[in-house]
Amino acid sequence: MTGCPARYDEGLGYWVVDDPATAREVLLAPEIFRPDNAVLAHTPLSVKALRVLSAVGFALPPTLANNAGESHRPIRGAVARFFSPARVAAVEPLARELNASRVAAASTRLAAGEEVDLVQAIAAEPPALVVLHLLGLEDVDVPSLKAWSLDSLELFWGTPDEDRQLELAHTAAEFYAWLRARTTAAREARAGDLFGVLVDLGLTDEEICAAAYFLLIAGQETTTQLISTAFHRALTRPLDPPEAVEDTLRHASSVPTWRRITATATTLGGGQLPPGAPLLLTLTGTDGPADLAFGLGLHRCLGAALARLETRVALECAQNLLTTVRLTEDPPMINLLSFRAPKRLRVTALQPS
Repeated sequence: MTGCPARYDEGLGYWVVDDPATAREVLLAPEIFRPDNAVLAHTPLSVKALRVLSAVGFALPPTLANNAGESHRPIRGAVARFFSPARVAAVEPLARELNASRVAAASTRLAAGEEVDLVQAIAAEPPALVVLHLLGLEDVDVPSLKAWSLDSLELFWGTPDEDRQLELAHTAAEFYAWLRARTTAAREARAGDLFGVLVDLGLTDEEICAAAYFLLIAGQETTTQLISTAFHRALTRPLDPPEAVEDTLRHASSVPTWRRITATATTLGGGQLPPGAPLLLTLTGTDGPADLAFGLGLHRCLGAALARLETRVALECAQNLLTTVRLTEDPPMINLLSFRAPKRLRVTALQPS
């Protein structure tokens, strides 16, 4: 592979692309570097886990992130309307209200001498509440959605052993059963929410559930992780919030890598790759542009503007708090193939000198 910018990582089982220009080249050529493996389980699912998922009809046909077919554009177009520039801008007051109230509650606890986890206290719920509002979804148990999301990310992008995989499969099945129920309800009583729009598009139940499954995870959990990372960096790198958002995206995004697979034997940067070569693209931390963290081209993240807005607002609301606290531990990390962020950020108030 002389001259090829992709290096094969035996442990991961991927050709790793670290050069931002080459990653950009790959993302902008979906007919050559297909997204078919984008949401495949990094650790092959065990027979027991597959049985649990099969029992609820779990299926992930191509819809959004993993779709290189003709159905991608209409599905993406229908979902994109929920994230139009006007709708994203209009949701800022809600995001600010949600963050400000949580910062105020955390500040009160800190002043009383308590230890506070900034992830759970501030970063966790606002992104979920905001995206549910945008998608027109009501009566959603947010703590359950957060738990389902974290477990699904670990199931599909982690390295769980068989026992842990089975636990994760049960929660993924619970999530999928909930999606099935919402899809059935949308068919019986049409509405303008996410499920109603996907029903009106003529999608099958499996396609609706697949689109909603990862949209409801990516639309909020990755933003929670981006905010958590931005908070962590802000504790040692004080920057103005807009600058801090771009700094985090450039150097430590919550989605540091993404996957592609070669459709045929192809040339990449002067080197040859075989057909079916799985690629792992490094999106952040390699001196590339901040925008690369959201991908490029046909599969660019639909919620890029929303994630930027929510992270900026969270930093603005927490700016004063972040200058008056200290970490009480080295934060444990979510460290998956394509997702990385602090699991928690335990802090206490700084004592007057």
